[in-house]
Amino acid sequence: MIDKDNADKRFIGAIPEIYDTCLVPLIFARYADDIAARVASQRPTRVLEVAAGTGVVTRALANALAESTVIVATDLNPAMLERARAVGTARPVEWRQADAMHLPFDDASFDVVVCQFGAMFFPGKPEAFAQMHRVLRPGGALIINVWDCIENNAFASIVTETMSRIFPADPPMFFARTPHAYYERSVIERDLRAGGFDKNMSFEVVRDSSHAGSPMMAAIGFCQGTPLRFELEARGPDALSTATDACAAAIADSFGHGPVDGAMQAIVITART
Repeated sequence: MIDKDNADKRFIGAIPEIYDTCLVPLIFARYADDIAARVASQRPTRVLEVAAGTGVVTRALANALAESTVIVATDLNPAMLERARAVGTARPVEWRQADAMHLPFDDASFDVVVCQFGAMFFPGKPEAFAQMHRVLRPGGALIINVWDCIENNAFASIVTETMSRIFPADPPMFFARTPHAYYERSVIERDLRAGGFDKNMSFEVVRDSSHAGSPMMAAIGFCQGTPLRFELEARGPDALSTATDACAAAIADSFGHGPVDGAMQAIVITART
């Protein structure tokens, strides 16, 4: 039996490369540009990125921020950071392996902390927010985004519905369980306040569309480039390919067999110390 809570946080093996080549352009890149512009508007001198993954936001920050701005990018998973380093950035940044629950930085050492689609994975969200609050200077900004509910994100919704259809007795529910499970404003606000953020908190819904060159490209990204992969592989040697093919067919049924576009929706939250 797979430990789903731990598996949801494992971005190892083949996942980092597939994530970076398939999912980053599909769902992450456009939001990375958005959040980097928000960080740049703060005119920071030191920026900490938490849960940097394969570096899509880091690359956007390197392009958007002044050359003199220090960027420190961290992630819990060394394999994701290795991919981020290999892809590189337009200018030097500091890469650090770090746990959001125990940030290895001095108090009041950053002007902005940014985190794209990482908060959903924190095992103790108030504790992680408290760490971010601790390392921010007075008047500093926390800028994060999270996925909205799965019903507002077309490809993730189709993949999850397909899992329920082909594995009805015990469907793999990674996307509903973790990436799209942390979107209720009252819950996020409660956790931020528990972490010490109680000033100038704002929430903004940002709608966009995800694009893939084909239904299969989207299916590979969601099924093979995320921890959903581990739930599928645990079901037998053919389950991963079977699920990927079924998701590609379901996406094609909704959006056609050529390039596909699906609605996606996120929430951007800004809070200050």
